Amino acid sequence: MRDIFTEIFKGDPLDPTEAARRSMRPRLAKRFYRQAGVGEDGLTVLLDGKPVKTPARRPLAAPTRALAEAIAAEWNAQDNVIDPAAMPLTRLANAVIDAVTDAPGAVAAEIANYLGSDLVCYRAEGPAGLIAAQAKLWDPLLDFAREALGAHFVLAQGVVHTPQPPAAIAAAAKAIPAEPNSPHAIWRLGALSVVTTLTGSALIALALAAGRLTLEQAWAAAQVDEDWNMTGWGRDQTALDRRAFQFADLQAAATVLAGGR
Repeated sequence: MRDIFTEIFKGDPLDPTEAARRSMRPRLAKRFYRQAGVGEDGLTVLLDGKPVKTPARRPLAAPTRALAEAIAAEWNAQDNVIDPAAMPLTRLANAVIDAVTDAPGAVAAEIANYLGSDLVCYRAEGPAGLIAAQAKLWDPLLDFAREALGAHFVLAQGVVHTPQPPAAIAAAAKAIPAEPNSPHAIWRLGALSVVTTLTGSALIALALAAGRLTLEQAWAAAQVDEDWNMTGWGRDQTALDRRAFQFADLQAAATVLAGGR
C-alpha cells in the first residue's frame, strides 16, 4: 500500500495550471480498497481496516476524530480512480505530518515573514473602483490586527516595498501557533501556512483562524485584485480551473482551523 500511496501523491502535478504547463494529464491510480474509515483511537485513517501511511511512511492520523473522519470521507468519495486533486485534506495532512512536524519553527518564521510585506497593506494607486474594493475588504483586517493583535501596520501604494514597524510584526507573530509538542498546534500551523501562501497574506490567515473571517470572506479578500481584473478583461478557463483548485485547498485549511467541522 505504501508504494501505491507514494505514487498517487508524489508522482504527478496536482495544480491544473502545472499539469497544463507540462502538457500532460495526471495518471490516476485505480481505487484499490473497498472502504475507508477511522481506527478505534478515533484518529487514524484506515483503508479496509489497515492503517494508511503518508509518503514518508508515517501514520496518516489527525488530531481530532472530526478531521480523521473528513479525511476518510475524501477516500470514500473516490470512484473508480483516486484523484489527489480532489483530496485537499489528505494532501494537507501529508504536508503537516511529513514536513511541518519536523520544522514547526521554520514554518512559523515563514508565515511571520509575510507580515513584513502583507498583501492587505499594499493598495492600488487606481482606478477608484479597485481602491474602494480593496479598502472594503482589507481595512477590517487592519482593524483586526490593531484591536485583536495589538499590531499597527502601515499602508503603502503601488508595489514599492514599505517596511513595517518591527513592533507590529512581532505583535502579530505572537498569534502564530508555536507549541512543537502539540498535534493540534502543528496542524493549525500547517493550515495557517497554506492560507498564507494561497492568499499572500498572513493577516488573512490569522483572521480566518481567529474566526474573524468566514471562508468566503477570506477568499474574497485574497481575490479582490483578480476579481477586479476579471470584471474588466473577462474570465479565462485556465484561471478559473486554478482558482477552483486553490479554493479547495483554502477550504481544507479552513476545515483544519475549525477542528474538522
